[in-house]
Amino acid sequence: MHSRGRPTQAGDATGIERETFTSNRALQMEEALLFEIGRTETSGVDLDDVPDVAARLGGLERVEPIGLPGLSEPETLRHYVRLSQKNYAIDSGLYPLGSCTMKHNPRLNEAMARLPGFSDVHPLQPASTVQGALELIDTLADWLMELTGTAAVAMSPKAGAHGEMCGMMAIRAAIEARGEGATRTVVLVPDSAHGTNPATAALIGFSVRAVPARADGTVSAQAVRDALGPDVAAIMLTNPNTCGLFEPEVVEIAAAVHEAGAFFYCDGANFNAIVGKVRPGDLGIDAMHINLHKTFSTPHGGGGPGAGPVVLSERLSPFAPVPFIRKDGGHFSLVEDREGSQSLGRMCAFHGQMGMFVRALSYMLSHGSDGMRQASEDAVLNANYVRACLSDVMSQPFGNKPCMHEALFDDAWLKGTGITTLDFAKAMIDEGYHPMTIYFPLVVTGAMLIEPTESESRASLDLFIATLRDLAISVRAGDVARFTGAPHLAPRRRLDETRAARQPILRWVPPQPLPVPVAQAAE
Repeated sequence: MHSRGRPTQAGDATGIERETFTSNRALQMEEALLFEIGRTETSGVDLDDVPDVAARLGGLERVEPIGLPGLSEPETLRHYVRLSQKNYAIDSGLYPLGSCTMKHNPRLNEAMARLPGFSDVHPLQPASTVQGALELIDTLADWLMELTGTAAVAMSPKAGAHGEMCGMMAIRAAIEARGEGATRTVVLVPDSAHGTNPATAALIGFSVRAVPARADGTVSAQAVRDALGPDVAAIMLTNPNTCGLFEPEVVEIAAAVHEAGAFFYCDGANFNAIVGKVRPGDLGIDAMHINLHKTFSTPHGGGGPGAGPVVLSERLSPFAPVPFIRKDGGHFSLVEDREGSQSLGRMCAFHGQMGMFVRALSYMLSHGSDGMRQASEDAVLNANYVRACLSDVMSQPFGNKPCMHEALFDDAWLKGTGITTLDFAKAMIDEGYHPMTIYFPLVVTGAMLIEPTESESRASLDLFIATLRDLAISVRAGDVARFTGAPHLAPRRRLDETRAARQPILRWVPPQPLPVPVAQAAE
């Protein structure tokens, strides 16, 4: 096991915290806001005067200067480079966020996405001029159906939650086609589900009925049967689930749901754990969204663009949204009109995110079926390696037993130490790691959910494990200050993230000059 020493506190070899004149910490630059370094009276480029034109904004024209700061090119570049250096990214280190699957994005995929004909297509081009792009989407769709064992796929949804809505709208359309729209109004959602599941069901008009999880973190078929009734439209179940466990009774659950006349929606966020090992369609699912960023290595985060294709069973395939691709001989066309069909309609303006499709298919073709299966196996192996190596110093809510793609710990081992899950996570920042997912899933108190993915090497995992063991040893040694004040070495100390989310300050206001003390003014 890798180990290394560490200073007793932030600062130099003497243990003294040192401030610098610039507020920089060696190569870690302090960076002001653009409004603080720029000048509103200048611009980095020369712009022609705006000619007088007739107003067309109905009285909504700006009447004051816009107030944006002007910077030179070097100032602009330095500003954004310094900001980028404050970001933690999968390209800079292990990203252990459970339930998020922060896997490596191969540069081959990026090169393919930038090829002419993929990177420069426009959604309003005639279909005859984008035959290659349509063929790529059609090929990717075939692979997604093959990997999931399903009959159809909707490619247009833009993300996981958007895909959830698509799948549930297809289920609602199928129920309405049977004339049961007024009676089947309930969706079953396990307590351990992703928060988007009940939110999606509620958004499109269903009410939610919770299904309790067993003591081992899984859902029993009997609990589902007990919750079923003529008012149930569907169940939304994640498999593998959010506790990092494969649902052992998923086939029985699917059979019970279908026998009751309902549909089985599977949250596909954790598909990366089972690709090439099991096909969800063979388990009995009717709809499942696929996060391309979590499973097929398209970029994750940053606000998009994203892609969340939804695979559908034969029972739901007639209700897939438009547009979809039709292949006639060697020619591909987009079907935009739902007239004469049972399609649920249009989910978004165009067919999908071309760059994400290219990256995903590049990943599939470069790995092959055996490579994708190995990626799933390695993701599970890495998670179990982390779990086993930490099992003697951190507690596990469901016992020391194998997991799938993510290892789940709780805060039982922190009881009585004066240190919380949040404190432990913040101390990881000082060690150069983004914290794992904490306090989720909600069914586990003080949860710490770690997903290393298949991307990490043995050496990378060993250093991560050694770091968490060192932190755990400090907890047991009573080094409370290392945790309750963390992070000590980040550009900013601990923030109130809850308040920042609920009361964001979205507008910069110039600081007011400090008042001059009365005595000093008199002098």
